Amino acid sequence: MSRMRRLASASVIGSAAVALLGAQPAAGQEAVSALRGHNTNAPVDVAADRIEVQDRADRAVFSGNVVARQASLQLNAARVTVAYSDAGGIQIQRIDASGGVTVQSPSETARGQFAIYDLRNRLITLLGGVTLTRGESRVQGGRLVLDLDSGRAVMDGGPPARSGPAGTTASGGRVTGTFTVPQRNE
Repeated sequence: MSRMRRLASASVIGSAAVALLGAQPAAGQEAVSALRGHNTNAPVDVAADRIEVQDRADRAVFSGNVVARQASLQLNAARVTVAYSDAGGIQIQRIDASGGVTVQSPSETARGQFAIYDLRNRLITLLGGVTLTRGESRVQGGRLVLDLDSGRAVMDGGPPARSGPAGTTASGGRVTGTFTVPQRNE
């Protein structure tokens, strides 16, 4: 991708994120997610239909209606793998989720096919048909990265469009959005 195209894409994404998140940043500022400052030090509670502990590999696999909560953040998925270290107590390093993943904060909801929550770097990445919703506004793309320290939300387009069965075309390669506008009272 050329530098100009990346810059144009970044500008569109930034504008879309500003509109989605309802922020009015000053010049030079980026859109901020409601997850900015999320307490990543809070304990993580996980519930599921089944758990398989793979102690030698320092991981646990949760399956069936998985719900993971940390402070005001909730993750739902069909399957979650928790990688941990066992240095005087179990400390979660990373959470990988698959199967209709939903990540919710009190004011935002992100959906995708897969998610990676890197607790050390305080990043949540969603992949595969991602939708980020706040109120009636929505942004869609192929990958969303949420930085929990800065609140920065970056959406990338999916893979380029390709022909599918019966001449259908899968859209991709672009970020799309639908945003609310101020309503006039008449």
